[in-house]
Amino acid sequence: MRLLLTAILVGWTGMAGLASAQIEGCSGTNLFADMPEDLRSELTEAATSVPNPEGILWRATKGDQDILMIGTYHFPDPRHRAMLDRVAPEIADAAALLVEAGPEEEAKLTRALSEDPSLMVDATGPTLPERLDPAEWAKLAEAMSDRGLPAVVTSKLRPWYVAMMLSISPCMMSQIQGETEDHGLDHLLVKAAEDKGIAVKALEPWNTVFTIFADLTVEQELDMIRASLPLAAHADDYAVTLGDAYFDGDIWLIWEFGRFDAYRSSGLSRDKVDEQMDLAQEQLMDKRNQSWIAPLTDAAQQAAADGKGIVAGFGALHLPGEQGVLRLLEKDGWTVERLDG
Repeated sequence: MRLLLTAILVGWTGMAGLASAQIEGCSGTNLFADMPEDLRSELTEAATSVPNPEGILWRATKGDQDILMIGTYHFPDPRHRAMLDRVAPEIADAAALLVEAGPEEEAKLTRALSEDPSLMVDATGPTLPERLDPAEWAKLAEAMSDRGLPAVVTSKLRPWYVAMMLSISPCMMSQIQGETEDHGLDHLLVKAAEDKGIAVKALEPWNTVFTIFADLTVEQELDMIRASLPLAAHADDYAVTLGDAYFDGDIWLIWEFGRFDAYRSSGLSRDKVDEQMDLAQEQLMDKRNQSWIAPLTDAAQQAAADGKGIVAGFGALHLPGEQGVLRLLEKDGWTVERLDG
């Protein structure tokens, strides 16, 4: 249960796929440089084709209302320290810190998972070996065994959860199992706020991770596994690649790298990869981004009445794009400014 809980807590706050391999004892290779030149050029073009594709520190203002936004990812990395030092004074002066999941939401999720295993385990429906073809199941069983889960357990897990777990490398999983805090910048921001007595508020309910996938068909969930399997074999390399892009501020490059790497290595057609990426973007980012605008702007309006602003920390992939938080705020009359460029 500890292993399952670790993965789902990481997966909830890291639903957009950001991870770092800078945990002690884990290492990998940056895969971007190994891409064929033509594919790398196409990827770079796609990565800069959306609004606000770069940057992890932004300010949005509207009249006297102020939101400082920090794009995060959710594993430990010594490079977080520079950002934490930079934003600590603003956190200390803010009316509130808004994050995807605060301590109260994580506690509720932990309790729910302990009390109701059916949230992650399907004890009545067909098992995964019955749903996947033999080659797919063999590959999946091996990948999940590497992550500490035997085939008999994996066979009954819900497909969306399996797909989520495949994105976390075996090394990273073993390193974070014993930790209870500071899994990444989100937790560091929360701790900084709590140390200063600043209110911490959640952008979404504790059960979001379950409602996100509730309307997927069985085949869509299985396709999530199929699309994730190629990543599983080189998850450390993948994490290094994405972590390096994050600290370089190349945020949408992270998303498009997943697409173009799948073109090359998943065995799926481009159309099928695009279908999976579009579904993931809609479910994991776009819908959530839209739901966050009201709590962000409401909190900023309340803070402005007291002459203060707010700070918000959430996964960096929620910032860019036509349906990203930054563009949605712009459409609502806010002015956004990158601070780390």
